[in-house]
Amino acid sequence: MEWRNIYRGFLMGTSDVVPGVSGGTIAVVLGIYDRLIAAIDGVFSKEWKTHVRFLIPLGIGMLLAIFSMANLITWLLEAYEQPTMYFFLGLIIGIIPFLLHEADYKKTFKPIHYVFMIISACLVASLAFLQEGNPQAWGESITIGQYVILFFSGWMASMAMLLPGISGSFLLLLIGVYPIITTAIKELDMARVVTVGLGVMIGLLLSSKGINYLFKHYPIYTFATVIGMVLGSVIVIFPGVPVDILLCVIALLGGLIVSNLLGKIEHN
Repeated sequence: MEWRNIYRGFLMGTSDVVPGVSGGTIAVVLGIYDRLIAAIDGVFSKEWKTHVRFLIPLGIGMLLAIFSMANLITWLLEAYEQPTMYFFLGLIIGIIPFLLHEADYKKTFKPIHYVFMIISACLVASLAFLQEGNPQAWGESITIGQYVILFFSGWMASMAMLLPGISGSFLLLLIGVYPIITTAIKELDMARVVTVGLGVMIGLLLSSKGINYLFKHYPIYTFATVIGMVLGSVIVIFPGVPVDILLCVIALLGGLIVSNLLGKIEHN
C-alpha cells in the first residue's frame, strides 16, 4: 500500500468540498494526475493489485477529508468566503508553471495546441456565467426518483472531478443538490451518502477510460487541454474585487506558496 497517498487524498478530498475547485487540479499539483487516471482505468486489468494499492490509501484520505472538513469548509466559506477562495485561487495559479514544464511546451506545443488550450479555457470559464440551481427542500424521507437524482449527481460530479479545472462540487451546485449532499454528509445520512458514492464510483471507472486513452494516444493535445481547463477555472472561482485587500492578498500568496511547496516535494 502506498500510504503516502492518504495525505494526497486528504488534499484532493478537501478541494472537492469547495465549489469551484477540482480534485483533479490538486492531483496535477501533486504530480499524480496521469497515474490516478491510469490506476482507476486499470482496476479490472491484470495489474489490478498495483492499482488498488495506489487507490485505497488515496480513497481513505479523500473520505477522511470529506467527512472531517465539510463543516470547516462550510464555516470558512460563510465567515471568510473571499479569503478562502483567494487561497484556492493562488493554489491553482501556482500549478500552471508545473503543468507547462511537464508538457515541455516550448518544444512540443504547436499553434494547434494553443488553439486547444484557448478553447478549453473558454469552455471552463463559461461555467462562471451559469446560474446556480434551486435546491428542493427534501425532507427526511425522499422518493425513489430523488435517489435516482442523487445517484446521477454523483456520477456527473465524479466525471467533473477527474478533469482539472472543472469542479464536481460546482457542478452539484449548478444542478441544485450541493446543499442536500453536504447536509447528508454532516448528518451521516448513509442512505443518501451511499447512493451518491455509488454514482461517483461508476462515473470514475467509466470516465477514466476515456481520459487514459487520450493521454496515451494524444498526450500533447491532452496536456494543452488540461492547461486550458486550469486557466479557465481561475475565472470560475474568482471571488471578485477583494473587500479586505490585505487578508485576500495574504491568502492568495499563501495558496501560491503551498502550491509551490507541494510541487517541489512531489516533483523532486
